[in-house]
Amino acid sequence: MALLVQQVQTGNAGANPIEFVEQSTGEWTLRFLLLSLAATPVAQILKSAWPIRLRRMVGLYAFFYATAHLLAYLVLDQYLNWRDVLADLAEKPFIVAGFLSFLIMLPLAVTSNRLAVKRLGKRWKDIHNWVYFAAVSALLHYVWLAKGDRIEPLIYLLVLLFLLAYRLTRLLGSSSR
Repeated sequence: MALLVQQVQTGNAGANPIEFVEQSTGEWTLRFLLLSLAATPVAQILKSAWPIRLRRMVGLYAFFYATAHLLAYLVLDQYLNWRDVLADLAEKPFIVAGFLSFLIMLPLAVTSNRLAVKRLGKRWKDIHNWVYFAAVSALLHYVWLAKGDRIEPLIYLLVLLFLLAYRLTRLLGSSSR
């Protein structure tokens, strides 16, 4: 984030600094979301708990960047013009997907503390399984936004599909025992 701020302040954010900020924060959101989803498979493959211990922090980084991404859109791009924001929601499905992803991530971030884990009990895991829907929605946001002009959304899509397939394979394998 410090590098992003420095790039904007020094004029190294390209011809459209607002788009640069939106794109950078959105991509970091996806990176951290996918890293948080990768924690369990990596821990299982390595037979080590350290990735699991980092998962909460990485998930909160994803939420931080999602918040920065949303604020860049609302404040820098739309100047808090709610009429234009609502028009975008009505006209652009990728905006709806992005908002949906943020709305899913919000309760995940709020309940990421030890007290929430204790109070929610088994429901905590049910709530936090929604991270998969947040990731799919965030990726749809990115793919629809890019409209096939870039290869990066497809790379993120392949990573997400691999992580979901790994999880599904493990789930199906454990249910057949």
